[in-house]
Amino acid sequence: MQVFSRRFSTTAIRGQAVRATKRKSSLGYRLTTVAAVGVVGAGGLYWYYRDARSSIHQYLVLPLVRLFCDGEKSHKLAIEVMQYPWLNPREPKGWDDANDPNRQLEVTLFANTDKPLKLRSPVGVAAGLDKDGKAVDSLLDMGFSYVEVGSITPQPQPGNPLPRFFRLEKDDAVINRYGFNSEGHLAVLGRLKTRLAKAMAYPLDSGENNALRPEKALAVNLGKNKTGDETEDYVAGVKTFGNFADVLVVNVSSPNTPGLRDLQSESKLTNLLERLVSERNQLNNRRPPLVVKIAPDLSEPEIESIAAAVKASKIDGVIVSNTTISRPAELKTHRSIVEQVGGLSGKPVKPLALKAVKSLRSHIGPEITIIGCGGISNGHDAIEFARAGADFVQTYTGFAYKGASTACDIKQEILKELDGKKWTELRQ
Repeated sequence: MQVFSRRFSTTAIRGQAVRATKRKSSLGYRLTTVAAVGVVGAGGLYWYYRDARSSIHQYLVLPLVRLFCDGEKSHKLAIEVMQYPWLNPREPKGWDDANDPNRQLEVTLFANTDKPLKLRSPVGVAAGLDKDGKAVDSLLDMGFSYVEVGSITPQPQPGNPLPRFFRLEKDDAVINRYGFNSEGHLAVLGRLKTRLAKAMAYPLDSGENNALRPEKALAVNLGKNKTGDETEDYVAGVKTFGNFADVLVVNVSSPNTPGLRDLQSESKLTNLLERLVSERNQLNNRRPPLVVKIAPDLSEPEIESIAAAVKASKIDGVIVSNTTISRPAELKTHRSIVEQVGGLSGKPVKPLALKAVKSLRSHIGPEITIIGCGGISNGHDAIEFARAGADFVQTYTGFAYKGASTACDIKQEILKELDGKKWTELRQ
């Protein structure tokens, strides 16, 4: 009986050990399975997030950001994240060739100058988003063929007091009175030089441009300090960034720097642009095209005067337009926001900008490049600007509301409306 008891006890212990081993094995298997599923799921979510076309950006990420952050905080957050391209969505590699094999979207700007600029598509990002040149590569990765950084002032300045950025979500618009908040020339120049140095060590797609991508462009938008000289600040910008930009933009149309818009008068603008063209022509290397950015609030005689200044100075192009100080009656947002001081951008600016593009084109003729900007958020908007006389379009507020898919969507919508034609045929 004792022998049997010992045998039974030994068998029971062995059975318990086997069952314990099986349980451990089963638990380990389940944990391994859960971990594997988690890794695969996380990888799939990251892959989905990294595709700029994914709806998660427009319908989940941006609404959450708008829910928890005010306008300026969300702007800062976006730029901080976009400093790291691997954290950001991107257009699928080869998207342009796959969707536009006949190169219907191809466009050449400044064609009648000694520095024509061929771009793969007519869709770019306007200044004001990436003020200090921190997000260039992430924006190019999203499918834009042109990224304009700035406005950049010679000396650092904080801009206007807070609050200074207001969303008008019911109108797909914003009001800002940033006032040229800028880290200054030296900080941005250092950032652009560092980017070029990294590209030399770890080459991106080769190309003889400062975008470091074939058929793309990096533009630098120049501003003046609040107490700066109205000519020398811009001259300093040309000298500082002339060899590090594919396009230089002279911003004389922000409504948030006192006296700046006075530079749009014919005599002042002619003198300023002639001086800047002269300085640009003395640069040693690239001598990029020089463009002036004007307001949408100009009368017909004022636009005619600007056209005269553009032709007299032999500047290469005009961006039409900046923000507006007007407040269209049809705005739906509460008056407490609508009546904030500052420049209004987004969809409500579109009629004003279109009218200004048509007027300017009629006065400067067909040769000088016009870049359309103001209320562009889809392909139909872009085509309207092209038919009005624009060679190229930029978006900012539309991109802020729609997110990473903006460039892909606009290009796809343009292709659909072109119906076999080329973008460059729209203005002919």
